[in-house]
Formats: sequence, C-alpha cells, structure tokens
Amino acid sequence: MNPGRQLEQPLSRLPGGDGDCGTNQSFRRDLLRVCLLASGSKGNAIYVESAESRVLVDAGLSARELNRRLSSIGVDGDSLHALLVTHEHADHCRGLGPMARRHKLPVYIHHQSRDVLSGVGRIDDCREFAGGDRLSVRDLRIQTVPLTHDAAATVGYIIESHEGKIGIVTDLGVATRLVVERFRGCRALVLESNHDEDMLWEGPYPWPLKQRIRGNHGHLSNRAAASLLQDLLWEGMEAVFLAHLSETNNLPCLAERQALEVLEGQNLCCPRLLIGNQSQVSACFIA
Repeated sequence: MNPGRQLEQPLSRLPGGDGDCGTNQSFRRDLLRVCLLASGSKGNAIYVESAESRVLVDAGLSARELNRRLSSIGVDGDSLHALLVTHEHADHCRGLGPMARRHKLPVYIHHQSRDVLSGVGRIDDCREFAGGDRLSVRDLRIQTVPLTHDAAATVGYIIESHEGKIGIVTDLGVATRLVVERFRGCRALVLESNHDEDMLWEGPYPWPLKQRIRGNHGHLSNRAAASLLQDLLWEGMEAVFLAHLSETNNLPCLAERQALEVLEGQNLCCPRLLIGNQSQVSACFIA
C-alpha cells in the first residue's frame, strides 16, 4: 500500500482501525490511538489514547478550539487524564491554562519551562520534572527526552502502553545521539519536518530568523527529518506523522517526498505516512 494514499481517507474514517472516529467510544483493552489535533507554526496539539488513558501533548490552540477538535474525533475534554508540555512557546501552550482549569487536568512540564511560562494563568495541579525523568499516567509509562531547541528546556516524549511505544519528537534543531537511541522501537512516530532548505533560504524571513531556524537549536528540515527517520525505521513501525510543517517555508508534497524516499527504499513493511495540518485534525492511527 502506498502510505501517501492514507491522506485521501475522510477524516471521519480511521484507516487500519474501527472505522468510525465521530462517535464517543468507550475504552478498549487493546486500544492505541494517535491524532494530530493541530500541527504547524501557529498551534500544536497531539492526542494520545491507550486502554486506560487519554492525554494531550501540548495545547497550542484556544481551549474552545481544542475541545471542538477533540469532539470531532469523538473525545470529550472531561475524559482527558493529563496534559503534557514539550516547551513553553505560545504555539504549544496557548490554551494550556484554560484547558487545565476547565477539565481539572494535571499538567506535566519541565521545571525550567514552568519557571518561564507566562500568559496561561493559574495551573492548579502542576507536576514538574527534569529532562530524562520517567513519568506515569495511569497505564502509560512516559520517558522524557531532552531536545535541542531555543526554549528553556524542550523535551520529546516516548509514551508506552501495553500496545507499544509512541514517539513524539518535534521542535529540535539537530537529532542528537541520545534522540536516536531513545526513539528506537516506536510503533508510531510523530516527527518534525519543518522546512524545505531551499524555500527557507529563498523565502521572506529576515536573515537572523533563517539562521535560527536552520541552527542546532531551531527546527528539523525535511532532509534532516528523513535522515532521522532512516535511523529510527524498523519492522514494527506502523505510522509516521510528519509534524510542525512551516506554512511559509515548506509544502506537504516536499516533506512527503523526502520521507517516502526513506520509507520506500527499505526492505520493510512500509508504515503509513500521515501529514499534520494547521487548520484541521489529521487522520488517526489506531491499533
């Protein structure tokens, strides 16, 4: 199957899963579900569901919009169990305070990110950690992984349940040896593919911003994302989400092309390729 064709499926249908994403579902013992609620420079949020847990990773849209998008995949905000934060930038935290307060959610955040977090209001249940710490939320075991990004203390997450591991690795300028080691063996991978190098250089951004984006504490290019994907690809990987695409310096077809060169060049079963979007919910991966 050509993984690129997964994007042609209606959002209300779940390729490889039960089929219906538009009805509120009860927990299944064997469930693993991943969906990008929003992905891009203007707001990011990822939904992860296991047999016993429903969590958000980042809340970069308003609480109202996040709840609207959750509802579109059959999830009530009151059924969430936790909110994990990758870093303090507004495109990842815009709705953090309102979501946490409205749904009485514990917020897991690096202590340095918490120190500089602003504009989100009161957080009643804030659970701080250090980079590399292991966390637990109900049936989920969560490994935090330090990433190189121009924030106080950006982290990626490896979220593991009985059904396997989900890797979330976005907002990093370079894939360190630690990243390559930690994110191996993921069943589903959310991977930053932020910019096309030529589009960035020829685009409208001022020179200092171009240097920041392409630097070791910026964002992964399509080429760098494909290289990291090649290092992480294995026979048990079933889905790859390309995330945080720049609307100014990238095109979905360019990010897809680089990833497909890696996926189709391997003598392995080809995982589904799903591309995140700023304005709408992605297709879901269900196992």
